[in-house]
Amino acid sequence: MGTTETELAPGAHVAVLRKSRGWSQAKLARRAAVSVSLLSKIEVGDRALTPAVAAAVGQALGVSMDQVLGRAPITPTDEQRLNELRAAMRDYDLPDRQAVEEGRLSAAMSSAHELRNRFDVTRLLAVLPGLLRDATTHAHRANTPEAWMLLAEAYSIAYWLAARHRWMDMAELAVTRQRWAVEQQPNPLGAAVAARDRAGTYLNFGDIERGLTVVERAIADAQHTLDGTDRDLAVCLLNLRGMTLAGRLRDKREAVREAERHMQSAVTTSQGMTRPIDIHGLTVGPQNTFTHQLATYVDLGNPHAALDLTDNLDQALTGMPATRVAPTYVNTARAQLDIGDREGALTNLTAAWTIAPQMARIHPMGRELFRVLSSLHQRSNARLLSLSKLSGIPL
Repeated sequence: MGTTETELAPGAHVAVLRKSRGWSQAKLARRAAVSVSLLSKIEVGDRALTPAVAAAVGQALGVSMDQVLGRAPITPTDEQRLNELRAAMRDYDLPDRQAVEEGRLSAAMSSAHELRNRFDVTRLLAVLPGLLRDATTHAHRANTPEAWMLLAEAYSIAYWLAARHRWMDMAELAVTRQRWAVEQQPNPLGAAVAARDRAGTYLNFGDIERGLTVVERAIADAQHTLDGTDRDLAVCLLNLRGMTLAGRLRDKREAVREAERHMQSAVTTSQGMTRPIDIHGLTVGPQNTFTHQLATYVDLGNPHAALDLTDNLDQALTGMPATRVAPTYVNTARAQLDIGDREGALTNLTAAWTIAPQMARIHPMGRELFRVLSSLHQRSNARLLSLSKLSGIPL
């Protein structure tokens, strides 16, 4: 069964997948090791499909996480741009004949990072194929660590874009190319960034244990090959990924233990950073550590611990990019929904989609929360109508 595009929120898509197999709810619930009651509530929209349950459903059905969640739908224009991006990735060892001016390339890379930070996926997809081709040409011609790292950054952006849309074949190819690029010249810090993204593909597929193995190995390498600020940056960045992965382990005792271990390491290494530090397009610092902690507590099923961090959420997120701010509001909404605060959840989901409108179309948890809130409010809330128009998701 291939991954299909769908306008359905993930929980509703689970019902479609189950029925396509001819399975009863009882059969899927038994194989996924969840209760029939929970599965029924997820399918009808009374409970949100969590990443952990999505992974369990995928394993039970013999499909990947992206198949459970469904790919985000794209327009015919974006489909053409996606084909151009695939072609640019295929030509990883085929540089153009005409040289690329380094200053122009660096400016284009900065612009692409800004588009990602604003969650402007439409414009990012438009510029990324050309950027990737230019970075490829420059890396092959210059053959310096800096040039290869620029190419690795382009592949990291491609990974981010692919993972957001659940184009998991492209995401896997992007991290493979990213790793190849940083290996062309010695670059331990670039290798840590590439390992972080590779572990992300395991997260996206719900293969948590192997993802943690990638993280642990990369942390050991970083501690051996780096020192000073670069070591702290790499270790913090990798522990943030480890924290997220650990929070989704099925064994909850192990999940808490491993998540807390990665949290403590991330907090310790970020404490000396008085301001957010950019590491090849990624932000490291106390604020980013905070957003990961909040999200991990929600994944661990501890919404109260997550909400204890949100006393002054707006101030805590000041200056952060939309790619971190909007998902944090989504995670806060998820925690509020878990404790029965529907209005609070609706307020924070509205904040998330206002900050990053294009996220509404593709973020699986945001779409899932909207579906559940619509069901619980019986579609009569004026703010839900406004969100429906903003996101294009019908009530």
